[in-house]
Amino acid sequence: MTLSYVLSGFGVGLLVGLTGVGGGSLMTPLLTLLFGVSPTVAVGTDLAFASATKTAGTLAHRLGGTVHWSIVRRLCLGALPAALLATVALKYFGALDKEIGQIIRYSIAGSVLLTVASLLFRGRMLTWILAHPDRQLQGPRLTAATIAAGAVLGTLVTISSIGAGAVGATILVLLYPRLSPAEIAGTDIAYAVPLTAIAAFGHWYLGSIDWQLLATLLLGSVPGITLGSLAAKAVPEKVLRGLLATTLTGVAAKLVF
Repeated sequence: MTLSYVLSGFGVGLLVGLTGVGGGSLMTPLLTLLFGVSPTVAVGTDLAFASATKTAGTLAHRLGGTVHWSIVRRLCLGALPAALLATVALKYFGALDKEIGQIIRYSIAGSVLLTVASLLFRGRMLTWILAHPDRQLQGPRLTAATIAAGAVLGTLVTISSIGAGAVGATILVLLYPRLSPAEIAGTDIAYAVPLTAIAAFGHWYLGSIDWQLLATLLLGSVPGITLGSLAAKAVPEKVLRGLLATTLTGVAAKLVF
């Protein structure tokens, strides 16, 4: 079983390195569907997994100057309090109860479908936004929208561990269409570090992190992410995103039915 976890970590890391998305969207359903891990433990373990890997990604993007820290602060103003409130709610309602686990299972499926939509339609949404500059938010309205988006993402990520990657990046594209792809990726990864760390701490408090499982997943993911990043330029992005979207749609259907 340990080898299976290492290989799973490697496979997810490889896909994240190739596409930039899919970590939580693949890892959490993989743990619940393939290995029978309870939804709550799968979410908590994946959040700790994401926090560790995204920290390394943030350092790399910071060196490259592709993180907009003002946007990171706005997102965190909404995301971090929302993550704390969501953790309190899980504690109050009983995060490890079977009924709550089923709700989390459905929330994972919904988050996966949001990721699929983000993968498939992000380019079209960006084209539309750039063609209608009058619809773009500015000033205080943009700040308020960013904070509100952070609150939604904070809640979503704490409950399902999914959303900080593809969904968060899509929101950044819609709110800040002038950012380059590298700046979108860097900013998205940077705000996700404190969010996933706080959410993971909350799940540690709830007792829903499997530390041995986490260690074996990281053992596979580090070389997987490295290899995927090196090979990313050699594989057509459209092919990878289409494959990932198809896989995630099947995962969401399996989670629901």
